[in-house]
Amino acid sequence: MRVLRGVGFGVRVLLLAVLAWGVLVTGASSVPFSRTVEQFRGAVVAGQVDRVSYDVGDSGEVVALVWSQSPLTWYQVEGWVADSVGTYTEARLRADLDRVPARPSVVREARRGDFGGILPDWPFRYPGGSSLWWIAAAWVAAFVLMLGSTPRLANRWAWFWMFTVGQVGALLFLVLEPRPLWRGPGEGVTRANRVDGSRGCGYAFLLGIVSVLVPLGVGWLLGPLLG
Repeated sequence: MRVLRGVGFGVRVLLLAVLAWGVLVTGASSVPFSRTVEQFRGAVVAGQVDRVSYDVGDSGEVVALVWSQSPLTWYQVEGWVADSVGTYTEARLRADLDRVPARPSVVREARRGDFGGILPDWPFRYPGGSSLWWIAAAWVAAFVLMLGSTPRLANRWAWFWMFTVGQVGALLFLVLEPRPLWRGPGEGVTRANRVDGSRGCGYAFLLGIVSVLVPLGVGWLLGPLLG
Protein backbone atom coordinates (compact mmCIF):
# COMPACT_ATOMS: atom_id res chain seq x y z
CA MET A 1 0.00 0.00 0.00
CA ARG A 2 2.83 2.40 0.85
CA VAL A 3 4.43 1.69 -2.53
CA LEU A 4 1.17 2.39 -4.38
CA ARG A 5 0.74 5.66 -2.51
CA GLY A 6 4.29 6.62 -3.42
CA VAL A 7 3.68 5.84 -7.08
CA GLY A 8 0.43 7.80 -7.05
CA PHE A 9 2.20 10.74 -5.43
CA GLY A 10 4.90 10.63 -8.10
CA VAL A 11 2.30 10.59 -10.88
CA ARG A 12 0.60 13.63 -9.35
CA VAL A 13 3.88 15.54 -9.19
CA LEU A 14 4.74 14.64 -12.79
CA LEU A 15 1.31 15.62 -14.15
CA LEU A 16 1.34 18.84 -12.15
CA ALA A 17 4.78 19.79 -13.49
CA VAL A 18 3.68 19.14 -17.08
CA LEU A 19 0.45 21.11 -16.70
CA ALA A 20 2.17 23.99 -14.90
CA TRP A 21 4.65 24.26 -17.78
CA GLY A 22 1.73 24.04 -20.19
CA VAL A 23 -0.02 26.96 -18.49
CA LEU A 24 3.20 28.99 -18.70
CA VAL A 25 3.78 28.20 -22.38
CA THR A 26 0.19 28.67 -23.55
CA GLY A 27 -0.16 31.75 -21.34
CA ALA A 28 2.87 33.32 -23.01
CA SER A 29 1.45 32.57 -26.47
CA SER A 30 -1.80 34.34 -25.62
CA VAL A 31 -0.08 37.60 -24.63
CA PRO A 32 2.37 38.33 -27.47
CA PHE A 33 4.61 41.41 -27.39
CA SER A 34 4.17 44.10 -30.02
CA ARG A 35 6.63 44.14 -32.93
CA THR A 36 6.79 45.50 -36.49
CA VAL A 37 6.81 43.72 -39.85
CA GLU A 38 10.46 44.77 -40.30
CA GLN A 39 11.36 43.08 -37.01
CA PHE A 40 9.51 39.94 -38.07
CA ARG A 41 11.32 39.80 -41.41
CA GLY A 42 14.66 40.35 -39.69
CA ALA A 43 13.97 37.49 -37.27
CA VAL A 44 13.00 35.23 -40.19
CA VAL A 45 16.24 35.99 -42.06
CA ALA A 46 18.24 35.36 -38.87
CA GLY A 47 16.56 31.96 -38.49
CA GLN A 48 15.09 32.92 -35.11
CA VAL A 49 11.41 32.26 -35.89
CA ASP A 50 9.98 28.97 -34.66
CA ARG A 51 6.24 29.22 -35.36
CA VAL A 52 4.09 31.56 -37.44
CA SER A 53 0.34 32.02 -37.23
CA TYR A 54 -1.38 34.39 -39.64
CA ASP A 55 -4.69 35.24 -41.26
CA VAL A 56 -5.44 37.04 -44.51
CA GLY A 57 -8.18 39.29 -45.79
CA ASP A 58 -10.20 39.08 -48.99
CA SER A 59 -7.49 40.76 -51.06
CA GLY A 60 -4.66 38.56 -49.83
CA GLU A 61 -3.35 41.05 -47.32
CA VAL A 62 -2.13 39.72 -43.97
CA VAL A 63 -4.53 40.94 -41.30
CA ALA A 64 -3.07 39.06 -38.33
CA LEU A 65 0.53 38.00 -37.77
CA VAL A 66 1.79 36.20 -34.67
CA TRP A 67 5.10 34.37 -34.29
CA SER A 68 7.36 32.82 -31.69
CA GLN A 69 11.12 32.80 -31.27
CA SER A 70 10.98 30.34 -28.35
CA PRO A 71 8.16 28.68 -26.38
CA LEU A 72 8.02 31.70 -24.04
CA THR A 73 8.62 34.56 -26.49
CA TRP A 74 5.70 35.42 -28.74
CA TYR A 75 5.22 38.54 -30.86
CA GLN A 76 2.53 40.10 -33.00
CA VAL A 77 2.07 42.99 -35.39
CA GLU A 78 -0.72 45.18 -34.09
CA GLY A 79 -3.01 47.19 -36.33
CA TRP A 80 -2.23 47.52 -40.02
CA VAL A 81 0.25 44.80 -41.05
CA ALA A 82 2.56 46.79 -43.32
CA ASP A 83 6.12 48.06 -43.71
CA SER A 84 7.88 50.75 -45.76
CA VAL A 85 7.08 48.85 -48.98
CA GLY A 86 3.38 48.75 -48.24
CA THR A 87 0.80 46.21 -47.15
CA TYR A 88 2.31 42.89 -46.15
CA THR A 89 0.59 40.26 -48.28
CA GLU A 90 0.46 36.50 -48.01
CA ALA A 91 2.62 36.25 -51.12
CA ARG A 92 5.33 38.38 -49.51
CA LEU A 93 5.10 36.38 -46.30
CA ARG A 94 5.50 33.08 -48.15
CA ALA A 95 8.41 34.47 -50.17
CA ASP A 96 10.21 35.56 -46.99
CA LEU A 97 9.71 32.16 -45.39
CA ASP A 98 10.84 30.28 -48.51
CA ARG A 99 14.25 31.98 -48.32
CA VAL A 100 15.01 30.36 -44.97
CA PRO A 101 16.77 26.95 -45.08
CA ALA A 102 15.16 25.78 -41.83
CA ARG A 103 11.55 26.76 -42.45
CA PRO A 104 9.48 27.43 -39.31
CA SER A 105 6.10 25.85 -38.69
CA VAL A 106 3.54 28.04 -40.50
CA VAL A 107 -0.22 27.89 -40.21
CA ARG A 108 -2.89 30.12 -41.67
CA GLU A 109 -5.61 30.30 -39.08
CA ALA A 110 -8.29 32.72 -38.01
CA ARG A 111 -8.05 34.48 -34.71
CA ARG A 112 -8.36 31.85 -32.02
CA GLY A 113 -11.59 31.39 -30.18
CA ASP A 114 -12.67 28.80 -27.68
CA PHE A 115 -11.71 25.19 -28.35
CA GLY A 116 -15.37 24.29 -28.24
CA GLY A 117 -18.04 23.55 -25.65
CA ILE A 118 -16.97 23.61 -22.03
CA LEU A 119 -13.53 22.10 -22.55
CA PRO A 120 -10.69 24.43 -21.58
CA ASP A 121 -8.89 25.85 -24.58
CA TRP A 122 -5.30 25.96 -23.34
CA PRO A 123 -4.40 22.24 -23.17
CA PHE A 124 -5.59 21.56 -26.73
CA ARG A 125 -4.68 24.60 -28.82
CA TYR A 126 -1.29 26.09 -29.60
CA PRO A 127 -0.82 28.64 -32.40
CA GLY A 128 1.43 28.23 -35.38
CA GLY A 129 1.29 24.49 -35.91
CA SER A 130 0.61 21.24 -34.16
CA SER A 131 -0.58 21.21 -30.57
CA LEU A 132 1.74 20.30 -27.73
CA TRP A 133 0.33 16.79 -27.30
CA TRP A 134 1.99 16.23 -23.94
CA ILE A 135 -0.03 19.07 -22.38
CA ALA A 136 -3.28 17.59 -23.68
CA ALA A 137 -2.21 14.09 -22.59
CA ALA A 138 -1.42 15.31 -19.06
CA TRP A 139 -4.78 17.08 -18.82
CA VAL A 140 -6.67 13.98 -20.00
CA ALA A 141 -4.68 11.79 -17.57
CA ALA A 142 -5.54 14.11 -14.67
CA PHE A 143 -9.20 14.10 -15.73
CA VAL A 144 -9.28 10.28 -15.85
CA LEU A 145 -7.51 10.17 -12.48
CA MET A 146 -10.22 12.40 -11.03
CA LEU A 147 -13.05 10.30 -12.48
CA GLY A 148 -11.52 7.10 -11.14
CA SER A 149 -10.93 8.41 -7.63
CA THR A 150 -13.05 9.40 -4.65
CA PRO A 151 -12.10 13.02 -4.06
CA ARG A 152 -12.18 14.15 -0.43
CA LEU A 153 -12.70 17.90 -0.71
CA ALA A 154 -15.38 17.93 -3.41
CA ASN A 155 -17.33 15.31 -5.30
CA ARG A 156 -16.58 14.35 -8.89
CA TRP A 157 -19.28 16.62 -10.31
CA ALA A 158 -17.76 19.60 -8.56
CA TRP A 159 -14.30 18.73 -9.86
CA PHE A 160 -15.76 18.14 -13.33
CA TRP A 161 -16.95 21.75 -13.47
CA MET A 162 -13.67 23.05 -12.10
CA PHE A 163 -11.70 21.03 -14.66
CA THR A 164 -13.78 22.38 -17.56
CA VAL A 165 -15.45 25.72 -16.87
CA GLY A 166 -12.85 26.51 -14.22
CA GLN A 167 -10.04 26.11 -16.76
CA VAL A 168 -7.27 25.35 -14.25
CA GLY A 169 -9.13 22.95 -11.96
CA ALA A 170 -6.80 20.13 -13.04
CA LEU A 171 -3.88 21.86 -11.33
CA LEU A 172 -5.89 22.40 -8.14
CA PHE A 173 -6.98 18.76 -8.12
CA LEU A 174 -3.40 17.52 -8.42
CA VAL A 175 -2.27 19.82 -5.62
CA LEU A 176 -5.13 19.10 -3.20
CA GLU A 177 -6.44 15.55 -3.83
CA PRO A 178 -6.43 13.10 -2.13
CA ARG A 179 -4.49 15.25 0.31
CA PRO A 180 -2.36 18.39 -0.05
CA LEU A 181 0.75 17.69 -2.09
CA TRP A 182 3.04 19.38 0.42
CA ARG A 183 2.12 16.75 3.02
CA GLY A 184 3.65 14.01 0.90
CA PRO A 185 2.25 10.54 0.11
CA GLY A 186 -0.47 9.21 2.37
CA GLU A 187 -4.16 8.89 3.02
CA GLY A 188 -6.32 11.97 2.87
CA VAL A 189 -9.00 12.92 5.37
CA THR A 190 -12.49 13.20 3.90
CA ARG A 191 -14.35 16.40 4.69
CA ALA A 192 -17.67 16.01 6.45
CA ASN A 193 -19.27 18.46 4.02
CA ARG A 194 -17.73 18.00 0.60
CA VAL A 195 -18.38 20.57 -2.10
CA ASP A 196 -21.26 19.29 -4.25
CA GLY A 197 -21.86 19.79 -7.95
CA SER A 198 -23.94 22.95 -7.57
CA ARG A 199 -21.40 24.75 -5.43
CA GLY A 200 -18.60 23.36 -7.56
CA CYS A 201 -20.21 24.88 -10.65
CA GLY A 202 -20.32 28.27 -8.92
CA TYR A 203 -16.70 27.96 -7.85
CA ALA A 204 -15.80 26.95 -11.40
CA PHE A 205 -17.19 30.20 -12.82
CA LEU A 206 -15.19 32.20 -10.29
CA LEU A 207 -12.10 30.14 -11.04
CA GLY A 208 -12.65 30.67 -14.76
CA ILE A 209 -12.70 34.43 -14.26
CA VAL A 210 -9.47 34.27 -12.26
CA SER A 211 -7.86 32.02 -14.89
CA VAL A 212 -8.46 34.68 -17.55
CA LEU A 213 -6.05 36.88 -15.62
CA VAL A 214 -3.33 34.21 -15.58
CA PRO A 215 -2.11 34.83 -19.17
CA LEU A 216 -2.02 38.56 -18.47
CA GLY A 217 0.04 37.86 -15.38
CA VAL A 218 2.37 35.61 -17.36
CA GLY A 219 2.86 38.33 -19.96
CA TRP A 220 3.45 40.95 -17.28
CA LEU A 221 6.06 38.79 -15.56
CA LEU A 222 7.83 37.69 -18.74
CA GLY A 223 7.75 41.11 -20.39
CA PRO A 224 10.72 42.66 -18.54
CA LEU A 225 12.71 39.41 -18.91
CA LEU A 226 12.02 38.42 -22.50
CA GLY A 227 10.38 41.39 -24.17
